[in-house]
Amino acid sequence: MNLCMRRRVSLKRLHSQLTLFTRRLCDKSSENQTSKQKNEIGEQQEREYIPPGGEARNVTDILLEDIKPIFQRQTSTTELPIPRHTDIVIMGGGLVGAAVAYFLSSQSSKLYNVTVIERDYSYTRASSMLSCGGIRHQFSIPENVQMSMFTSDFLKHYKEHLSVYDQDPPEVCFHHQGYLFLAPGDRVEFLESCVKMQRENGAKTVLLSKSQLAEKYPWLNLDGIEAGSLGTSGEGWFDPWQLVHSLKAKNITNNVNYCEGNIVNIRQEVIQVPLEDETTPRTRIVGVDVDHKNGKRYGCNASLFVNCSGPWAGEIATMAGVGTGEVGNELPLPVEPRKRYVYTIHCPDGPMLDAPFLVDTSGVYFRREGLGGHYICGASPTEDSEPDVNDLSVDYEFFTDFVWPALAHRVPAFNNSKLKAAWAGYYDYNTVDQNLIIGPHPYHTNLIFANGMSGHGVQQALAIGRGIYELIYYDEYKTIDLTRFQFERFINETPIREYAIV
Repeated sequence: MNLCMRRRVSLKRLHSQLTLFTRRLCDKSSENQTSKQKNEIGEQQEREYIPPGGEARNVTDILLEDIKPIFQRQTSTTELPIPRHTDIVIMGGGLVGAAVAYFLSSQSSKLYNVTVIERDYSYTRASSMLSCGGIRHQFSIPENVQMSMFTSDFLKHYKEHLSVYDQDPPEVCFHHQGYLFLAPGDRVEFLESCVKMQRENGAKTVLLSKSQLAEKYPWLNLDGIEAGSLGTSGEGWFDPWQLVHSLKAKNITNNVNYCEGNIVNIRQEVIQVPLEDETTPRTRIVGVDVDHKNGKRYGCNASLFVNCSGPWAGEIATMAGVGTGEVGNELPLPVEPRKRYVYTIHCPDGPMLDAPFLVDTSGVYFRREGLGGHYICGASPTEDSEPDVNDLSVDYEFFTDFVWPALAHRVPAFNNSKLKAAWAGYYDYNTVDQNLIIGPHPYHTNLIFANGMSGHGVQQALAIGRGIYELIYYDEYKTIDLTRFQFERFINETPIREYAIV
């Protein structure tokens, strides 16, 4: 047998041995599969667990990962649907999460590897998508005024910020009709003080007397009304769906990794933190476990974790060990979902195109929706009548018994309106003071909050994203000082109450 023939035989023998070896590895993997599966949430069907980066793996596992797909006639790829390691995990890809990712990637794209994990990839239950899209500068706290003004300024130049090469420019449909808050006689002094504060912070808000309201809006019934505050610039409403998708498209071009999956576990480790002359044990978050639609569970390690989970932020915080009782970690994140209804009505003789986003003294609001006499309206229920949040069903009796009577009283033309449709969405409700919770947790210092806006997330998200970026990059706020909104206010029992809640 010549040398060439010998080499052919040797190659065939090597190929046969490698094939046999690989099949044995596959069989061994199947036999030992249950030892690698985790079931933290009590699933009936166990999932194959793909460990995160940084965990020790034997040679067999590595070979299986690279060779097994070939024998199963699958495309071999090293790219996983959930990365094994990243620098920053953003938990939630709605408007707030997209804004955080935008500023992190656009301001310092080469510094951070950013991964956004979103379980509702179609955003069917996202608070931003189901909101009215309103933006106003009329708040009772200066920081809230500044955050909404930041969003207004951003939206003035959003095509410059969010345009993507080779795609049509985005369109968020910003309607600059302003907000109009009405006030009875005993609230005029408070309204006047709020307008003064808003103007000191740069807002173009004006106080209108009863006679001025009657002249400007003749379709209003001003019974019981003595004054109103109107935002004359930068206020109105826009399409949050378009803004979210424009941010996402821009983020993807900036190499942000978007992943679809449900976070089912947040892994932690105990570290020793030096305090003066001694050390004390602290828990540090090291990674998340994510269930993917392919039936597998993936581990992802990271250095920082940003909670942008909207109404479900409290569940994520609990999963991360917030409020478990250790010294400095006694309090949970006070955020829970609250369901709100939005109703669409048609009134051919209703207010015209100059109608603002009106907020009545009863708490009922309305604004124009497109053209042709269509409007959307709603109100927040009382604390003792909060609806069940297990689904997004709509309570039509709430419209009949509360919203419509108040609306028809304030705008008599709405007596001839007809209810056409309705939907429900969620507030990420801060149960303590209805204000933003931002910044690192004092105990889990690599967990950063961006939660609890209580219905103001659409108008504050961009400013929150900028603030989170500044905290990570500069270790301080540069654009708007949001220090008062950090978690420590609950520990120190110094809540910041916002009274302009709609």
